[in-house]
Amino acid sequence: MKQLFDFFPILLFFIAYKFYDIYVATAVVIVATMIQVVITWFKYRKVEVMQWITLGLILVMGGATLYLHDEQFIKWKLSIVEWLFGIAFIGSQYIGEKPFVERMMSASLTLPAHVWRRLNSFWGVFFISVGFLNVYVMYNFNTDDWVMFKTFGVPGLMIIFIVVQMFYLYKHLPENEE
Repeated sequence: MKQLFDFFPILLFFIAYKFYDIYVATAVVIVATMIQVVITWFKYRKVEVMQWITLGLILVMGGATLYLHDEQFIKWKLSIVEWLFGIAFIGSQYIGEKPFVERMMSASLTLPAHVWRRLNSFWGVFFISVGFLNVYVMYNFNTDDWVMFKTFGVPGLMIIFIVVQMFYLYKHLPENEE
């Protein structure tokens, strides 16, 4: 349910874009993201740091898109978020006691420290790569193609990455966790 809830602003962005244009879609995603943060706050009495960062970026980049009537700002937002995620994952290996992946998954998995670090690096490189792929799509394809990439391509890449990661994890699981 959480992944569906996280996908909700992107889905609304896509629908608004298909029926109207990038500017209406941008306004819709700004409002949807704000609603998402408010719902998260009331449900959990806490909002994750990356949700705040995403909201801040959507307000700034989406606001610039609307104010300046330039769609490049909303397109850049995806790369900036992906790069921030990538930097955060890679940086977590050097700051703090555990890398992000280990912090998120260690309650349900037991893995050697080197596997956690490698997995964390994979996630960091994945996010940074998606950010650069977004820049490529932005500048080499039209807005319709970019919206399809943002809405379906990025989540599709994430699913493929997670499946590949599961195979990697399976090799390193202790026998009692398989």
